[in-house]
Formats: sequence, structure tokens, C-alpha cells
Amino acid sequence: MVKLMATYTVRPAKETPGGYRCLSDSDQLRALTHAPTIYFYPPVNVSLESATEILRHSLSEALVIFYPLAGRLHWIGGGRLELECNALGALLIAVESEAKIDDFGDFRPTQEIRALIPSVDYNKPIHELPLLLVQVTKFSCGGMSLGLGISHTIADGLSALHFISEWAKIARGEQPSSPPFLDRSVLLAPEHLSAPVFDHPEYSTQALLIGKQDNMEERKRETATLLLKLSKDQVEKLKDKTNKDRSASNNKRPYTRYEAVAGHIWRSACKARQHESQQPTTLSIIVDARNRMEPPLPPRYFGNATFRVTAESTSGELVSKALGYASGKARQAIEKATHEYLQSSLVYVKCQEDVTQFRNFHTVGCAKGAFYGNPNLEITSWAGLPIYGADFGWGQEIYMGPGEIGYDGKVFVFPGQGLDGSFLVALRLQVRHIDAFQKFFYEDI
Repeated sequence: MVKLMATYTVRPAKETPGGYRCLSDSDQLRALTHAPTIYFYPPVNVSLESATEILRHSLSEALVIFYPLAGRLHWIGGGRLELECNALGALLIAVESEAKIDDFGDFRPTQEIRALIPSVDYNKPIHELPLLLVQVTKFSCGGMSLGLGISHTIADGLSALHFISEWAKIARGEQPSSPPFLDRSVLLAPEHLSAPVFDHPEYSTQALLIGKQDNMEERKRETATLLLKLSKDQVEKLKDKTNKDRSASNNKRPYTRYEAVAGHIWRSACKARQHESQQPTTLSIIVDARNRMEPPLPPRYFGNATFRVTAESTSGELVSKALGYASGKARQAIEKATHEYLQSSLVYVKCQEDVTQFRNFHTVGCAKGAFYGNPNLEITSWAGLPIYGADFGWGQEIYMGPGEIGYDGKVFVFPGQGLDGSFLVALRLQVRHIDAFQKFFYEDI
């Protein structure tokens, strides 16, 4: 039983700059949906009513600083959008639930977890949709959850976490101390380039299963989510294994923990999916451009500063060669993301008459937009992000993670609670591959 107790539109506490703002070429490729994240808090002596009041007043203050989140998007043709800063505000809802936190098990992203985050009717005109949605839920055990939906078009993971951190400071009665850099024009395609100077496989249709003309059959298959834990020892073991596989002549720096885990996930998926050995497969990796651009982007840049790069191989090579091969492919892709490559990527987007085909819709079973499922994967790392510490005055969260995983082949890697060196891996795969993936994932470690 779930009871809706209150719904608010939260507007900025004072007047904020108005008018239309351009979005960057990087923003234009994002899903039209909201990125769902969930925070769980242990039983605390705070009523739902007072928690909601704290959130409402502090959010109103936070939206003065992060005023783009109180605005709305508008279509401008060619599948592109612009931002209207009109202070129409964010949605905040308060819910009482008879469930207990224990009912959510390991917190893997299920429909029950998704129900703790406000849902959106994407059939409505886009200019009617708030860019920020918040739901506070009080459980019968006394615990709480905070479910957030933040427009993919407006903010990437680091920007969203920056906003949440500053909002939480205000809620605790502290002064916000690190204002966002809001001028997105720094990530517009450079004027001096009229065409991309690199090939950009990340924008092409991803590899198809051998013998298939399209990915429609794979898109329609039943999928489910997994949340797998790698202890610090298991992560170190994978890292050691990867580095043992580097050839003696290759004296480059050792593979990182993340490169080792990414390679391991890719190999495990190829095994679980039982590909033919000649099967082409890609691993799309999301990289942060903030410190890759020259000069680096201004500190606290607020927007989408992440780019997709693509590692390519065949399943046979990944499975038959040592783990270092897969991690090496991942590293090659990440190292491609130089200042020149990222600028070329922005130009590629600018040159498109219509960007609709590049958008991914992050919804299960969607037949439109880019598809990164079987035989491919797409991996997002929160390993270096400050994902913990969202204390709004009732203490630290006991879990933070994705509230939903939109499609087959999507993977999140993030640090375990307590920052003890462990990793959590959340992913969505076809149901027919889930058991085998789990087996191969743990078999080698």
C-alpha cells in the first residue's frame, strides 16, 4: 500500500535569470528521459511531513543557484532542443509506504525501486515536463528513500551529483560553497572546423548478430537486472590478472581497477551470450571530457561533458585471449578521447541535419534510437564520482544507485558503500543470459 501525501511545484526562492539558452552539441544527443537515482536512509526520527518541508525549502534555495533545473525544454527543429529559463520549477512528491527497506533486498533496480521515483508521461509536450522530479518516501520501518529524476539533456552524472551535494548542504543549514559554471557554449562545436577530422564509430549502428539484418529481434527479448558485488580482494585479483597479461615489452602504466573490471564484464557477457567466435562486438564506454579538453572545462561545469567512445573486437578473441586483451581494447578506446577527438565529435553532431537517430531512449523494449544490447555493451563508470554523502539532515544514506537500467547491455560500475575498495556492478541483460553471466562473472575470481 502506497499513499500520496503531498505534491508540490517547487520554484526558485527568488528571481532568477530568464530567457532562452542554447544547449551544447554534447547535450543534444541525450535521451529525452530523466536519469533515475535512488537513495535509501535507515530508520530515523523524522516525520514525513518535516522531511518534506526541509526538502521543499532547501530545494527552493538550491534552484536559485542551479536555476536551469527549474526551466523547461523546447524543440527548435532537427531533433534539437533549447532551454528556457522560466522558473516553472521542479516536482516534489511525498509518499507513505507500508513496505520496509528490507523488502527491496540488494537494491537492484527493479520495478519496485522504480516506483520510488516520480514517473513521467513522455507523450506530453516536452515544454510541459519538469527537468527535476523528486519523491520522498517514508517506509513502515521508519526508513526513507529519496528518488530523483534529472533530465538527461540538462545534466550528466557529475553535474547531477554536484547539484545534490549543494542542495543537501542547504538542507543541513550550511552555506552552499561551490556554484556551478552554467555557460554551455564552451561545449559547442568549434567554429574553425567545418567537418569532423576523425572517424566516429560511436555514432554508427553498433555490431549486429551474425546473420541478422537489424536489431529488432534482440530489442524485443525479455530482460532483467542484476546487482553484483566485487569485494576489494576480487577487484585487486582482476587487476593483478590483467596486468600479468600485459606483454613484457609493453611498459605502459598498469591497467586500472576500472579497466580490469570493464574488460572482465565484456568477456563474461560474450561467454554468456554464446556468440560465434567471429561475432563482432563493441563496448561503448562513457568518458568525462572535463579534464581532457584543452584548456580543461571550467571547474564545476554544469551540463553534459561526457562522450561515448567505442572499443571493438570479436567475441572469439575476447574469450580466447587473456583478460589483458579485453582491458587493452577498453583502454585504447578511452585513450582515443583526446581534445582533438572530442572537438571532432562535437563537429560531427553539428553537421547532422537531424540528431534524432543518435538519441537513446533509456526505456525497456523501446524500438527507437540507438541500441547497445546483444552482441554489445555500454558501460558507465561512477567509480570516480562522489556518489555518497547526500545527508539532508537525517544522516548518511545506506545505499545509492541507479533507479532503473533502460536496456539490454547497459552496465553501471560504482564504488561500494563505505568506499572500502569494493565495486558494485548493476546491469540489464536478456533473461536467457542472466544465469550464465553470473556464473562466468564469478568463475574466474
